[in-house]
Amino acid sequence: MNVRPSTHIDRRRSRDPARQRSNSSQSQQIRLSADWSEIHDDSDTLSQTNGNHRRNGSDPHPDNMSTVSEEERAQSHSLETFLNKIDLWSGAQFTASATELCTFSKQRPNSAKVMQASSEVATRLGAALSRLLATRDHSQDPMLVQLALQGCISYCISRALSSFCIGYQSKANITLTQIYTHMFHSEPQPTSSRWRALTHKHIHELHPELNEYAINEMMETIFCWSLDIFLISGSTNPQPNPASCENFCACFGAQVKHISKAACRLAQVTKEEIMSANFEVIAADSGQPFDGQEMMDAFEDYGSSDSIVLCTTELGLRCSTRKSTSDIPASEESIDRCILLRPKVVLESVVEVIDPR
Repeated sequence: MNVRPSTHIDRRRSRDPARQRSNSSQSQQIRLSADWSEIHDDSDTLSQTNGNHRRNGSDPHPDNMSTVSEEERAQSHSLETFLNKIDLWSGAQFTASATELCTFSKQRPNSAKVMQASSEVATRLGAALSRLLATRDHSQDPMLVQLALQGCISYCISRALSSFCIGYQSKANITLTQIYTHMFHSEPQPTSSRWRALTHKHIHELHPELNEYAINEMMETIFCWSLDIFLISGSTNPQPNPASCENFCACFGAQVKHISKAACRLAQVTKEEIMSANFEVIAADSGQPFDGQEMMDAFEDYGSSDSIVLCTTELGLRCSTRKSTSDIPASEESIDRCILLRPKVVLESVVEVIDPR
């Protein structure tokens, strides 16, 4: 009877170490589960690592389990930091970079480009208009810029129509123009007109792509010259960079192409389809005195027209016909010139009216 209690106590004592080890293992597994619950389940690598550590969780040795738990906790913390901190730049850094980009895109072009553009605009439209565009503030009233653009397009068209064949080789155009001018003054009107019509027609038959090339070349010239005007006027849009130029051309491409097509069609009509006279498009030169017989003041209602021409905004049309049909070379008196449509001009005196300082 005395042996049984002792045996029962011994059995309880023998089970206590096992129960302690079991409790220790369970508590460690609970800590591991808590640590690993913080890790995202969508990482395959973490899932494999989680499985390995769970297998280590069955290790009956408490010291090894403690070491593994610390390593897992460190890895879990490191992973949390990586998964949560995905922005490599701070908000301040990103804002500074965006500001720098905007500043760069809005900055004015260098002075060399502006000076070159000013010189080219002065050659086309006159030094007075180029100076006004560069020195005036156009942010409130861009009227001067608008007039300069009209003058730019008018000058481009008049220069193109003055050539013998638009888009043809420059040297050949000069030679053909000289030949026709000589024939016009020395041959009967029908002879010179017929020669010009046949020559112009056969050039286009030999080069069927010439008309399309002439249209595209005129469009490119108008856009380039217009951008020079915007540049010296201090405009921020369009900018002299490829992207801005492409957007500018896309916005106004249809209108400019219509102008170019109309100019090429007018050239064909005047050079091939009219034999009785010589028709030419005319413009008033910048800097010359205003002459009411040969030009119109675009702002005649705003004051006196006694001033100097600033630019031509609308082209005129002149007809020249030989009076004599003899073989004797014609003098200037034998050529009848008549202005059918006077060019419309802007005078320097109107600048203070449309853009007072």
